Amino acid sequence: MGAQDVVGVIESDPGAMSVLRAAADLGLPDWWIGAGFVRNRVWDAISGRPPSPERDVDVAYFDPERLDPREDASAEAQAVVALPGVPWEIRNQARMHLRNGDEPYTSALDAISRWPETATCVAVTLRGDSVRLVACHGLADLVGMVVRPSPAFDNAAGRAKVQHRVRVKGWLDRWAGLRLEI
Repeated sequence: MGAQDVVGVIESDPGAMSVLRAAADLGLPDWWIGAGFVRNRVWDAISGRPPSPERDVDVAYFDPERLDPREDASAEAQAVVALPGVPWEIRNQARMHLRNGDEPYTSALDAISRWPETATCVAVTLRGDSVRLVACHGLADLVGMVVRPSPAFDNAAGRAKVQHRVRVKGWLDRWAGLRLEI
């Protein structure tokens, strides 16, 4: 499975495309939807499972001019009006480094590259009618169903956090073929 196959998984899911169109309509700069939105769909497809309901839709955008968290709440409110029932989580990555204890991020993709697992550091956006995909640490772990800490989490505390996420989210129960390399 390559990049076009991953894009195909997203494009063939009417619900995913509705979410992407609603996000595009928000007019946020440098926006991407990542984490479980992409990862779970790909792992479900590889495992022959139907797409699972969204736990959350992580929209990461970057706008150094909109640092007030109320801007995120406003965008979420607009998204809920467009697609009620979708669990939106919209965050301006220009300020999220403060919460995460990192140096300031330079873009939404810089922030996404620091998410916990390499298979989670994958995101899509919609440009016109085209789905664009980025895999900050490559696609091998995503399509190989490997859970590995991203470079930002490749330390004792980070690995413990990844192990905790795997356990509390029930990934091993959901995807029998998942391999942990923590």
